[in-house]
Amino acid sequence: MSFIDKLTTTIARNQSLLFVGLDPNPEMLPSGYRDRGLVRGLGNWLEWAISETSDRVCAYKPTLGFYLALGKAGLELLDRILAAIPAEVPVILDAKHGDLNTASAFAQMVFEDWNVDAITLNPYAGQDEVAPFLIHPDKAVFVLCRTSNPAEALQEYPNPKSPFYLQVVKEAKMWGIPEQLGLEVGSTSVDVWRQIRAIAPERWLLARSIWGEGCDFEAICTAGLNGNGDGLLIPVSQDLLGCENLGVEVKNLNDRVDLLRHQVSQDNAKCDLWMPDVCFLEEHPHQEIILQLFDIGCILFGEFVQASGEIFPYYIDLRKIISNPQLFHQVLNAYAEILETLTFDRIAGIPYGSLPTATGLSLRLHHPMIFPRKEVKAHGTRRLVEGNFQPGETVAVVDDILISGKSVMEGAEKLKSVGLVVEDIVVFIDHERGVKDRLKANGYRAHSVLTLSEITEILGRSGRISSQEVTAFSRYE
Repeated sequence: MSFIDKLTTTIARNQSLLFVGLDPNPEMLPSGYRDRGLVRGLGNWLEWAISETSDRVCAYKPTLGFYLALGKAGLELLDRILAAIPAEVPVILDAKHGDLNTASAFAQMVFEDWNVDAITLNPYAGQDEVAPFLIHPDKAVFVLCRTSNPAEALQEYPNPKSPFYLQVVKEAKMWGIPEQLGLEVGSTSVDVWRQIRAIAPERWLLARSIWGEGCDFEAICTAGLNGNGDGLLIPVSQDLLGCENLGVEVKNLNDRVDLLRHQVSQDNAKCDLWMPDVCFLEEHPHQEIILQLFDIGCILFGEFVQASGEIFPYYIDLRKIISNPQLFHQVLNAYAEILETLTFDRIAGIPYGSLPTATGLSLRLHHPMIFPRKEVKAHGTRRLVEGNFQPGETVAVVDDILISGKSVMEGAEKLKSVGLVVEDIVVFIDHERGVKDRLKANGYRAHSVLTLSEITEILGRSGRISSQEVTAFSRYE
């Protein structure tokens, strides 16, 4: 079961958005456990907390640093605590990992050896740090975007109106699908929560540090919940873990949250649904996708300078798709229609734009995902291809756009260099201009959901672009 399925099932079963931090902090250890030896006392206390709350929370969050601080005994304690958590309740490991050198090895350890369901990551190294964790399609990551620490010089840079932490939110949304990538937020500022939720309405938010003095708990939850009254994981205050009636206190907190959830969902009792505003006698099978791509700004017409220096009469940016669930599912279906006609063992996404799409297809088609590194690091594992695979396996390569075919062929060659077989390359948009023939000459079969001429023709017929823009594109062809 994937993390998101496990989480939503537990939320529905326990009627709770609360999670408990299972931190073996000696300073928080209740006096009744202090005469049993430090590590043993910490273990007994945390196991008691689990037994008191397992039917009243939706997740547990052990903080790795506390366990590491106890040395070998701490890692043994972590194994003990993970074993004590009911299998049906998801575990989010709070690690704040941010080291590129160890990302692949660490992801394998926490997801395969420790079998946790999700992990927190530091975003500073960018998508290159996150990608090795996302190749485990049934797991998830929470990217730290805002901390309650007094670090305004960094978090509010360059100014409070356009702070760095909001830029992290905008960028992180492009790294993974909503089911697999959430955001960790620590703040007692209601305005901070409102801004983050406005930018990321589709993401799960993992709250922390919301129990400070003078904190308006109700206002923070209201700002952090999505329109459906969920999308927010709320921490149980560490102070409650020392209470003898912990279960009762958690139930009372749940009751408070339930009232807020009901109020938010009632206030947002509407459904935003995109509908086409044109009707053609002869409809293109992907007509609605084309119109939606244009309407949300993924397709622009004008004069745009490319990295090569060439000027194109259009610009396409498909990264916005993953923040529009309705459209993203339609796009995945379109890819899947092609992939289901092919024979392959694994799906490979070309970094970094197509990794979210490859992840979604991996989940939908039940084929494991791998990816060729954009560049091979001179440190760490120095792996050319991330993920588990066996030489001789066949890989279907997924990319977003074919322009020259250079990047996708470079990725395919990396896959072939480690003994994998690559025959089929599936993209969403083909820029045409003979690129499929170029791929064929290099031994690859290229498949595309759409071509640029199809897109231009539909947008012209629908009145989305002018006849002059259609003509400009025709000259470009």
